[in-house]
Amino acid sequence: MKTPIIEFKNVVKRFGDKTVLDGVSFTLNEGEITTIIGKSGTGKSVMLKHLIGLMRPDSGTLFYKGRDIATLKGKKRKKYMGQMSYMFQGNALFDSMTVFENVAFPLEQNTRLKKEEIKRRVMEILEKTDLADMAGRFPSELSGGMQKRVAFSRALITDPAIVFFDEPTTGQDLIRRNAILSMIADYKTRFNFTAVIISHDLPDVLFISNRVLVLHEGKIVFQGTPDAFEEFEHPYVDEFVHSLEGFQKHMPGIYSKRNFKMRYKNALRLKPAEASYVVAIFSISDFKNLCKTVGYTTAHAMVKELGMIISRHFDVVGGFSTRQRRSRFMTVLPFSNYKESREIIDAFVADLVENGFEYVKIQNSDNKMLDTPVYKIKVMTGLAEGVAIKDGINDVLEKARNNQFKIGDFQCVAGRCSL
Repeated sequence: MKTPIIEFKNVVKRFGDKTVLDGVSFTLNEGEITTIIGKSGTGKSVMLKHLIGLMRPDSGTLFYKGRDIATLKGKKRKKYMGQMSYMFQGNALFDSMTVFENVAFPLEQNTRLKKEEIKRRVMEILEKTDLADMAGRFPSELSGGMQKRVAFSRALITDPAIVFFDEPTTGQDLIRRNAILSMIADYKTRFNFTAVIISHDLPDVLFISNRVLVLHEGKIVFQGTPDAFEEFEHPYVDEFVHSLEGFQKHMPGIYSKRNFKMRYKNALRLKPAEASYVVAIFSISDFKNLCKTVGYTTAHAMVKELGMIISRHFDVVGGFSTRQRRSRFMTVLPFSNYKESREIIDAFVADLVENGFEYVKIQNSDNKMLDTPVYKIKVMTGLAEGVAIKDGINDVLEKARNNQFKIGDFQCVAGRCSL
């Protein structure tokens, strides 16, 4: 059984005659990424202020590791507050301070550590976030991605148990949204904290989330896994589907999981019971290491380009695709058998060999061109055949996962990638 680090029980918060939180109950599990979604004005910010201790409920109880937060006084409450950290929406770096000074700021303001110890801790975390060489620079001298890492370093310098992210991807395009979300997921694993994300960027945030909470009109109307959320039926779904339509505009030809399932059901419903269909998966192998080597933004630009190439080849033969994970796509070919699908994939591979990723500028973490050494990107595919009447898509998908093979290693140097 998973351990709740924070639990809300029947929390109510009113402002005058308006009830903002109306009997809210949920748990946040230790070590997980939980995403809280909801329309503007539904109480997300008020809930967040309760979580970080800036507000107290009118009724109901908040627990931290099983203890009623209201009973924490003096040093114990201060210790609880010290377990929280907050990642601001716009980074909120001090322009007049260096990277080192920005990251050191929480320690200087909230601890009595000596300068030598503060320096040691700051340089240690800058090493872990690949910013040690940037310690003396100012925010204006850094790229957007590096500024985000500085803000991350500052949020993590106090070694928090929980980090809160308030709309971390607002105003970003598809590639940068996913780059930021990948950074959150990777740093969560590296630094071992519990993450709480306030967001409305669907479905991108679902790829990194362990659990999802939906706040609607002051109530939690859903809490569960991202997969369960895909099946969620509620008036809120109208806004959810609208956001998914926006997703297709950013990555043409790639369906949301929800719309993909609808397309799958309709496609197989029209087929003879004994007719076959094929499931193919495509992925960039060792994606986490790729992000570290070439940068999160460049790595996700590759994912987007791979999705566009998949759509270009398989849409014309009646196929349809969805993004399953950060770097993996799934395609259903409802009108093909295994042999025909292999021929289509051969043409897909030929396209990758000739054109794949050539428009992506490969950069290292400092945003300088990678002249040497050559970096290899391994693209994998898997293929499996099913029968409409007896094989569910998950069964065929599992066969495809077990039948993966390498398309090729793309060598990347000086802004170009080729086999």
